[in-house]
Amino acid sequence: MPPKNDQIVVQNLRPPLKAPVFPSTSTEFINVMAHYHRAEIARMAGWRDRIDRTTNWAITVVAAMLSVSLSTPTAHHGVLIFAMVLVLLLLVIEARRYRFFDVYRNRVRRMERNYYAQIFAPQDGTTDDWILKLGEDLRQPLFLTSTRQALSRRLRRNYCWLFLILLFAWLVKTTFIRMQESAVDAHLVTSVGEWVRNAAIGPLPGWFVIATVAVFYGWILYASLHKPVGEGELAFGNVHV
Repeated sequence: MPPKNDQIVVQNLRPPLKAPVFPSTSTEFINVMAHYHRAEIARMAGWRDRIDRTTNWAITVVAAMLSVSLSTPTAHHGVLIFAMVLVLLLLVIEARRYRFFDVYRNRVRRMERNYYAQIFAPQDGTTDDWILKLGEDLRQPLFLTSTRQALSRRLRRNYCWLFLILLFAWLVKTTFIRMQESAVDAHLVTSVGEWVRNAAIGPLPGWFVIATVAVFYGWILYASLHKPVGEGELAFGNVHV
């Protein structure tokens, strides 16, 4: 069926498609680099702000649970176990956000190290491979950090200290006789069996709770101390998140 007259008129009124204009002079290229650098910094700063928010949430959770658990001798130590689970959840969320942040941080640092640094302090041996790698990253963005590496980095930076505070508070609660009417009546446990009975949570026996906490903190210790070889921008200096 042939097109109607009004359709032909609409098609004729459409402006012809034009090819994108690429920078053809050094001035235009500098303008492109400046605007793109500013845009990538904004994206990097946005994900950095999300990382800081998650850390603030974790600190708030720890402070709130400590106040609930340690404010009265009758408070159950299960509150601290619950706090460990919440902080672990926030750690997983922050690790995911850190992986996105690392992508944009890598782009910014690649431009700064290979372009802007050459302007202020030129060095011999610099090639144009960096801009080709940047173009490939823009065409097919890929995570540069695995989830395991992200968890390890965030643990070393902040979360290991939060988990240590929760562990210390949990040991204080379980090594004292709980469920007393006043703090004056509380006293240290005198045997391992008494400590195991204090560590019980409902139907879960004390030995199971202690074993679970021990395995969990063994993983935290391993993840915190296991530091892989610096890759990406971490290999250039020690100023990183």
